[in-house]
Amino acid sequence: MDYTLLSSPLQGFTDFRFRNAQNKIFGGIDTFYSPYIRLNGKMVIKPSYERDLLPENNLELEVIPQVITNDADEFLFVAKYVRELGYKELNWNLGCPYPMVTKSGMGSGLISNPDKINTILHRAHSESDILVSMKMRLGYENSEEILDVLPILDTYPIKNIAIHARIGKQLYKGGVNLDAFQLCVDNTKHKLYYNGDITSVAKFREMQERFPSIDHWMIGRGLISDPFLPSMIRNNTLEYPENKIELFCAFHDTLYAIYSESLSGSTHILLKMYHLWEYFSATFSNPHKVLKKIKKAQSIRNYEAAVAEIFKNEKF
Repeated sequence: MDYTLLSSPLQGFTDFRFRNAQNKIFGGIDTFYSPYIRLNGKMVIKPSYERDLLPENNLELEVIPQVITNDADEFLFVAKYVRELGYKELNWNLGCPYPMVTKSGMGSGLISNPDKINTILHRAHSESDILVSMKMRLGYENSEEILDVLPILDTYPIKNIAIHARIGKQLYKGGVNLDAFQLCVDNTKHKLYYNGDITSVAKFREMQERFPSIDHWMIGRGLISDPFLPSMIRNNTLEYPENKIELFCAFHDTLYAIYSESLSGSTHILLKMYHLWEYFSATFSNPHKVLKKIKKAQSIRNYEAAVAEIFKNEKF
C-alpha cells in the first residue's frame, strides 16, 4: 500500500532550518507542516513566522503553513497572508495541548466548543479561497469531545483531518487511544491522517496493520529523536545505515552552525541545542548519560567538547 509521511510541527523545533537539514541529510518526509502562526489579537506577522514560510527558505520542501486561533478575523488574516506567499492550504491547529494555549480557548482547548469551530469554518469557506485542513486531538478533557465536532466538519470541504490520538490534558504522557481514533474513522466522511507515537519502524508497521484505511502518517517527536526514521520506514528496514554516526554528526553540525549564526549569545545557542539534545539523546543507548554531558557544558567550548566526546564514545 502506498503511503505518505508527514512531519508534524513542533513549536521551537521544526522550523525551516531543521526541515532543510533533515530533508537534505536523511529525507523520507513527503510534506512538512510549519509550526503555527499565533497572532494574539494583533494583525501582524512576526518576522520569525515570515522567515519560516518564505518560499526561498523552503525551496526543496513541500510545506503547509499552520495557524492557531479561536478568532475568524485572525484566521482570515493569516489565510490571506499565506495565499500571497503562494500557499494554497492552511492547516488549523486544534491539537496543541499546552496550558498557556488551551486556557486561552485555542488548540485542543477549542475542541469542546463546536459552535465556535463552526463559525470560524463558515467564514473561512465563505470569505476565502484557502484550502482548509485540520490538526486535532481527540479532545481536551475526554476523547468524546471530537465526536461532537466531526459532524460539523463533515459539512465543509475540508482537505483532511490529522488526529493525534491523545487528549490535550495528557500532554505527551500516557499511551495513545487507538480505540478512540477508530471511532473517528467510523464517524466521519473526511480523510483522516494518523499522528501519535510513531517512534520506530516496528511501531509504524503496527499502526499500519491496525488502521488499514489510513495512508497518511504524521511523525512528530519521533522525527526529532530519530531523523533516520522516515527513510528507514521508506526502505522497510530496521537497520540503521553503516555511516549512521557520520550522518547524525553532519545533521547536528549543520543545525549547530545555523543556530549559532541566527541566535545571539552563547546562552541562547546552548539552550537551543540542549532542547534538541533532549530528543537526540533518545537515539543513544544511554540517553541519561548523554543528556547529562550536554547539560554540564556551560560554555560553547565545553559544549563542542561534550558533543565530540558523545559522537566518539557513546553507543548509538
